[in-house]
Order: sequence, then structure tokens, then C-alpha cells
Amino acid sequence: MPTATELRELDEDELETRLAEYRRELLNLRFQLATGQLDNISRISEVKKDVARVLTILRDRDIAEAEGREAGPVPAVAPRPPRRRRAEVTDQVAEVPVGSDEIEDEVPVAEEATGDGAVAEAEAEPTAPADADEEEV
Repeated sequence: MPTATELRELDEDELETRLAEYRRELLNLRFQLATGQLDNISRISEVKKDVARVLTILRDRDIAEAEGREAGPVPAVAPRPPRRRRAEVTDQVAEVPVGSDEIEDEVPVAEEATGDGAVAEAEAEPTAPADADEEEV
């Protein structure tokens, strides 16, 4: 499997020849897969990548010729700065000490457990009466 730098050193005719070879090999691998004779299935993805490399280099050369520049590797873009980690973000959040009185555990209980294992409903007033529409009439 040639690398992109090795392929860039080849001339256009040699790249066209390699492209035809890779496509022929890919066709043979697909037939082997269909007939159950293929032992190394990962070879299909390797050949697909080789075809893509050759096509990319040929396309880069076409674009460079149209723009009037020399074909070569694409210039690298400056990497993005790393993302901030969670530890840095949590510094901005005010933390409440564990034993402070600011947080109270006042959660309304809808059901209370009775001694015999049964659950009884706690006395709570409903927010809206069920027969509110009938009383207004």
C-alpha cells in the first residue's frame, strides 16, 4: 500500500495505470467475496483507500493546473486550540459546602409508609378542585 507522498512522485500516466490496477483488483476482490473465496476481507477497504488516494492526487493536479500553480501537497491548516476541560469550567460555579444550612431537604411526601407494609396517601390538598367547572355555574 503506497503512501500519498510516494504516489505524488509518480507522473500522471503511472497514476492512471495504478488506478486501473487498483480498480481491477477491487473488482476481483468483490467477486471473491461473493463466491466465498476471500480470506482477507480488510483488503477490500485497503484497495478502496488506494483508489481514493490516486483519485485525490489526480484531482489535485487538475486543480493546480487550472490555477496555474505547481501541484503538491495541500498546505496544512493551523490546528484549532484545544477545548477547555470540565475542571476549568467548574471553577466558575459557586460551590456550597457539604455541611452548610443553605440546602434544606424539604421534599413534600405524597405517600407515607404504614407499619403493616401498606402505603397510605398523605393528606395533601389538590391544587385545583376537580369540580371547579360545575361550581361556577
